[in-house]
Amino acid sequence: MPIHPIQIKLNNKLIDLSLPIVMGIVNATPDSFFNGNSFTTNKGIMQCVDKIIIDGGKIIDVGGYSTRPNSKDVAPDEEIRRVSEALLIILKKYPDAIISLDTFRSSVVRQVAKNFPIAIVNDISGGTLDPFMFETIADLKPAYVLTHFRGVLQTMHQQEDYKHVVSEVILFLEKRLTQLRLLGVNDVIIDPGFGFAKTTKHNFEILRKLSYFDTINAPLLAGISRKSMLYKSLKINPTEALNATTAANMLALIGGASILRVHDVKPAVEAILLFHQYNDISFDSM
Repeated sequence: MPIHPIQIKLNNKLIDLSLPIVMGIVNATPDSFFNGNSFTTNKGIMQCVDKIIIDGGKIIDVGGYSTRPNSKDVAPDEEIRRVSEALLIILKKYPDAIISLDTFRSSVVRQVAKNFPIAIVNDISGGTLDPFMFETIADLKPAYVLTHFRGVLQTMHQQEDYKHVVSEVILFLEKRLTQLRLLGVNDVIIDPGFGFAKTTKHNFEILRKLSYFDTINAPLLAGISRKSMLYKSLKINPTEALNATTAANMLALIGGASILRVHDVKPAVEAILLFHQYNDISFDSM
């Protein structure tokens, strides 16, 4: 497949995404769907971050609100506390780390950004759960992950009715991207929202047709790691879904993904290395 040169500004530096990179997940929560990256202690958080860095992760995605189905609501103040405590220890050791803040609340973005350098806001709702999110992004100017989403967290499984899932997801992203552009937001990453208001069949159709999203002309993030589309298809549980994740990540890379958001960084980095070889790209260019 052709590799399209594309850049995005993170921490005031242009990052070349024509060669895919890995975003490692750090859940500062007690109730993530996969406990392997869910931490409530400083020691656990730092062990996770150390491993992300050592294994080649370029972005650290920190969240304080679990978005798994049937998750409990978390008050904004508690979400801010969880994320801030995690970032305090992460940035003390890794002051130049590229931090992604995983939240759908503009109030959390504004408060956390007062104290910490936030390079990316990773909003699983695409701005639909907070009417002030887009203007907050335009004001503070982090990069923004624009994700396809329907409904609310507690009822999104009831919003899985599509006539043509790929074209409808693309249309949603294009419309929301236009709104961001009109506000002057230029550094946008799109995410088709695997697992959010979609059946397993929908998720695999999106994965199969991921190259269609190239028409949006924005870098694409694939967040498939250990999700139910994988483990339910194989009749296993999330802790057993690493092999499935690596296979799906390779399919996402072939489809045009620029960023892999994962729980397990090393296998994703290795998949990217093999993808480079598949496309006859020198490892020296990494």
